[in-house]
Amino acid sequence: MVDQFHALSFGAAAESYDRYRPSYPEPAVEWAVDRPAPAEVLDLGAGTGILTRVLLRLGYRVTPVEPDPGMRARLDTATPGTVARAGSAERVPLPDGSVDAIVAGQAYHWFDHPVAHAEGARLLRPGGTYAAIFNHRDESVPWVAELTAITVELLGGRGARDDGPDVDGYGREFAPVERNEFRHSVTLTPESLVGMISTRSHYLTASPQRQREVAAAIRKLTAGHPELAGRESFALPYRTLVFRGRRR
Repeated sequence: MVDQFHALSFGAAAESYDRYRPSYPEPAVEWAVDRPAPAEVLDLGAGTGILTRVLLRLGYRVTPVEPDPGMRARLDTATPGTVARAGSAERVPLPDGSVDAIVAGQAYHWFDHPVAHAEGARLLRPGGTYAAIFNHRDESVPWVAELTAITVELLGGRGARDDGPDVDGYGREFAPVERNEFRHSVTLTPESLVGMISTRSHYLTASPQRQREVAAAIRKLTAGHPELAGRESFALPYRTLVFRGRRR
């Protein structure tokens, strides 16, 4: 069952979410869509438009759909010329066979998957792709692993994992799922690292006291870890995983 308490916690922090969350590498997005621009792409769980803006830069025609009104408002403000539509992965306000590709950036694990996949099959033209895209911090880097340990200890949840479907995961109306991985990084300061963690659902739903403890622990990490101490900024590396299924 989808955890709606956490799934709908982001709207109150929409501005911070848009400011601090990482974008997606263009090669990963192109591989997910697997169609030349200007294809029609549906961005499901579009949030504040972080993935929408990458798609637009690549020349695609994009329809963002997002259930949270706070996130939709931020998307509209931050993405001139684009208006997000109210809806969910399970109920999309578009006609049958109207899109060439469906992408979900970071939102896929909140979906009711069997219902969302059936809705995707309704919307996609034959040969179109349904892709889940995830940014995961690269925990093979020691200080990143320590950051994850802090968040897991104080906030719960887990570290990086493959959140996508298995090979047959999109259902019988789709070909077997393909998986690919891309690397990128973002430059942060100690305070923007705190800001990024503050946009996670487990932080947003934590008590004010626990939020302060998390922020203090992250500042201690950046001040004392030998890879970070004394640095005004540093690179946070990401692994971007893409799971792509093609409509039969």
